[in-house]
Amino acid sequence: MVVRTDTCAFSEFKIFPGHGIKYVRKDGQVVTFISSKAKSLYHQRKKPAKLTWTIGWRRLNKKDKKDEFSRSRKKKVQKVQRAIVGVSVDLIKKRRNEKPAERNAAREAAKREVKERAKAKAGKPAKGKK
Repeated sequence: MVVRTDTCAFSEFKIFPGHGIKYVRKDGQVVTFISSKAKSLYHQRKKPAKLTWTIGWRRLNKKDKKDEFSRSRKKKVQKVQRAIVGVSVDLIKKRRNEKPAERNAAREAAKREVKERAKAKAGKPAKGKK
């Protein structure tokens, strides 16, 4: 069963049936208060936002409880490919997309080149001091 509640015009607390004070202003508007304390402060023209026990103050000072049901949204992490020293981003992407046969061929070519450099270096006479 749902109980119909009013809200206090001053403190914004829930007022359950059988509780509270109703006051009719000169302009005909009905104002409901939870207690004589709230009614007295309203008539003194106090600002509810300056009294720490009111919901208005709690709202202004960010003290209200956050909804436990709503999840906080997390930002999705964006993966960004970054260059490594000596290798550009384009080269990394190209190597990632190449097929295994192409990769093996490139590896064999690199091995051949290294062997040729080693032969060329061995063939040259070493420079010595005079």
